[in-house]
Amino acid sequence: MGNLSTFYSEFRQRYYTTGSIIPSSRFLASAITKPLAKREGSRRVLEIGPGTGAFTQKVVRLLRPDDHFDIVEINPTFAAVIREQFASNPSYQAVSEISTVHETPLQEFQYDAPYDIIISGLPTTNFDVPLVQEIFETFVELLAPGGELSYFEYMYLRQMRKYIDKKANRDRLREMDRVIAPYHEKMCFDRSWVWMNVSPAWVHHLRKAPDVAQESV
Repeated sequence: MGNLSTFYSEFRQRYYTTGSIIPSSRFLASAITKPLAKREGSRRVLEIGPGTGAFTQKVVRLLRPDDHFDIVEINPTFAAVIREQFASNPSYQAVSEISTVHETPLQEFQYDAPYDIIISGLPTTNFDVPLVQEIFETFVELLAPGGELSYFEYMYLRQMRKYIDKKANRDRLREMDRVIAPYHEKMCFDRSWVWMNVSPAWVHHLRKAPDVAQESV
């Protein structure tokens, strides 16, 4: 109950960066970590916006000793929750030597090599369009050639809000569609439907081109 109450408290105070009233389900966690579960060999893994760790607790069980795991969380309360898990939870402790929590905005994150797997829990539907554009550009920059990004959004929420929200927000969401569409057209290779979640969600899986020079999107 501790993590749930923390999540709810942060939702009330910081909806813009939290995005949901309760943490994601284990079914959504399994769907968003599917590329990690199927990947062979050592992997550099990045999780962005873990919240209280609904996806992280799945990731740590899939890591191997020769992997590398970075976590980027802008919210200091959530970052503290994740650090406490690495200090006290046996599943987290088993991979603590290959894992690092970075309390920083994604755009300011300093990394020494690109990532094979990126898992994002960022509530992009809440963000302004320029920020969404910057985030997706950063995703592509962070991915190694052939690397895979998984992120989720609530089913049809963005589509419905384009018709029922105030005009300014409808325009924002339509512009967001324009920004995101090229990434999906050129990089999306799979989409998972997760009904057992509040609310039901899609998980989008995107893959960077395997050659070093990524085609512009």
